Amino acid sequence: MLVIENLSVSYRTKKGRVPVIDGLSLQMEQGEVLAVLGPSGCGKSTLINVLAGMLPIDSGSADFVTENGRQPLNPKTHKIGVIPQNCGLLPWKTVRDNCLLPLKLRREPITEEREREISDIYEALDVSQLLQRYPAQLSGGQVQRAALARAFVFHPDLLLMDEPFSALDAITRQDARELFLRIWNRNRPTTVLVTHSIEEALYLGNTVVVMGTSHGEIQYRMKNPYFGNSNPESVDYLAAKRTLHEKLKPDDERRGWIEQTAE
Repeated sequence: MLVIENLSVSYRTKKGRVPVIDGLSLQMEQGEVLAVLGPSGCGKSTLINVLAGMLPIDSGSADFVTENGRQPLNPKTHKIGVIPQNCGLLPWKTVRDNCLLPLKLRREPITEEREREISDIYEALDVSQLLQRYPAQLSGGQVQRAALARAFVFHPDLLLMDEPFSALDAITRQDARELFLRIWNRNRPTTVLVTHSIEEALYLGNTVVVMGTSHGEIQYRMKNPYFGNSNPESVDYLAAKRTLHEKLKPDDERRGWIEQTAE
């Protein structure tokens, strides 16, 4: 379980500190996929960077709770997988070396059983033929599949995804989403997915939240019955989309902040 309590984060500028997230509280169950919607500048990517350990917390806490107790979330003690917007593959390493890098950094041994499991992930994501290539030699969809392979090879306790499919064309994006769900279902890591797409949030998140522009407040939260359903055709689904769209609509305070959320 991921428990965030009264989290506050700010950026240092020449004029002083600018608050981005102020007093955010959120709780996620083990194995939950939380899809986070919100206007640009509301703190979605900041939240990902804080949970990944790349930004310091001003106050509050982000803890991981297991049967062994409660500990502050820390990449040194917890396995945190990150798929950023640019997928984050190192250009000077092959796909294979990129995928195995998190294991090498943590000095995790690769047993024969683990090697078979890793090979299964490569096969499922159709990257087996790409392992000796470099990122510059890959298409956008291939880069995305390699990034997914790296994340799932790692067996993360927490998986953080910051608009990972936004740069793909519509067909490749849908394929990547389906592959994500197929691989995610093997171990079901607790996952935070930041997206600007209402349709993606309803497809990939079993819980959907909308962040407001007031320093990362959660202004709406819903349990999502359409998780994993790519083409639901029902009045209720359309109503859910309309509700999320209304929650994302700009008002006088938000005007100029919001981006198009529907594909």
